[in-house]
Amino acid sequence: MHKKIAVILSGCGVYDGSEIHESVLTLLRLDQRGCQVQCFAPNIPQLQVVDHCSGETMDESRNVLVEAARIARGQIKDVREARVEDFDALIVPGGAGAVKNLSDFAVSGAAYHVQPDVLALAQAFAHAGKPIGLICIAPVLAAQIYGPDVTCTVGNDADTIAELGKLGANHETCDVSEIVEDSARKLVSTPAYMLAQSISEAASGINKLIDRVLELIPQPH
Repeated sequence: MHKKIAVILSGCGVYDGSEIHESVLTLLRLDQRGCQVQCFAPNIPQLQVVDHCSGETMDESRNVLVEAARIARGQIKDVREARVEDFDALIVPGGAGAVKNLSDFAVSGAAYHVQPDVLALAQAFAHAGKPIGLICIAPVLAAQIYGPDVTCTVGNDADTIAELGKLGANHETCDVSEIVEDSARKLVSTPAYMLAQSISEAASGINKLIDRVLELIPQPH
């Protein structure tokens, strides 16, 4: 029986949306493992649009769902359409969109909020005891999804770790090829491009994360 996985994207591009390599590696590994995947994104304006050649902010507006559809080849839905009972697990790739569009962590730090539709869905997975995988910078969302004492990793980024500490999260330093698991919450995280120097390095941890998330899904009787 195919496992059904929801993937939340946050736009298209490392500086203002989902990190494309991380997103594609996630989708590739899920497909290799025989999963049925549905991508979702919030139907909201991006916080900013960044020229990925220069790194400069552009004077234009883009929609998170419309941009994320580029990665999903158009096969994407508004996150408000997602129902936790339809899926076995949730995965969120990284990229700046996780802290600019899925939340305002990039602006507000420890005082951040998660986008309401994204938070409602992620908390529904948490309350149902279904596993969640958070990649790269996306583990900062865990402090709002699960509350204090959640265990996660963003690699070894001191500033981000300090902000997570203010929220009562337990951070574990982690190598790019490894994962950190909060077994009580069925939460798995990996640093990916918080540390990765190549796409293959990012893949090493992402593949482990996907494999572990799938292991945490109960076997049907």
